[in-house]
Amino acid sequence: MQRSNSLSALRLSASLALFALVCALPATPAAKPHVITYGKQMAVKLFLGPDESHNIPIRVRGLFVDGKLREFITGDVHEVTDRLFVVRRAFRLNNSLPEDEKKLTSWVWQRGGWLLVDRLTGHVSQVPLTDFDPFYSDASWFRDYAAYCGLNDAGDKLSAVVMQLGRRKPLMKKELGPASLGDTPDSACSAPTWERKPTRVTFQPANGTRQTYTVLGHAWDAAPGSDDE
Repeated sequence: MQRSNSLSALRLSASLALFALVCALPATPAAKPHVITYGKQMAVKLFLGPDESHNIPIRVRGLFVDGKLREFITGDVHEVTDRLFVVRRAFRLNNSLPEDEKKLTSWVWQRGGWLLVDRLTGHVSQVPLTDFDPFYSDASWFRDYAAYCGLNDAGDKLSAVVMQLGRRKPLMKKELGPASLGDTPDSACSAPTWERKPTRVTFQPANGTRQTYTVLGHAWDAAPGSDDE
């Protein structure tokens, strides 16, 4: 009987010690929400033509996550969901020749592809867009679809392309004919126009006939923590 009481007392002491140890451990802090902010708009020059003899103004601004600059962006933001949005990237390209003085780096601004930004995780990623040309393609967004005129690697054929977030391959890709490329941005094709009920998109190449297609698909949902975020 005395041995049983001793064992009970020992177990009680061990339980109390374990409880005290758990209470002494610091509490796990709650996940800190990420803050997405934008910098001040800046007017910069986008140089055009083979010899870059003329330019047009574009406006760029910084994209900040938790106060840290992640990217430069240009144009309007497209809200995909209350959590996700897409926006076009802008960047500075080193325009110095190898023999130029290293201390005097020359930079030129360029338009890039599109970025997907997750407000919940603060994650910023490149949106894969098949045959998207940063100079000639003008993406038009509706829901989680991007429609644009794509350009093949040879630069001589134009395609009507519809991409959906979360997919690596085009939801639709139809050849539009020979490409007619000028010295100005987005000159190969006007920005596609969208319609609802049913979901349709219309493409108008610079030198081609107007083409309208019905888009069939389902909305994409990025689950928290998924690889597609």
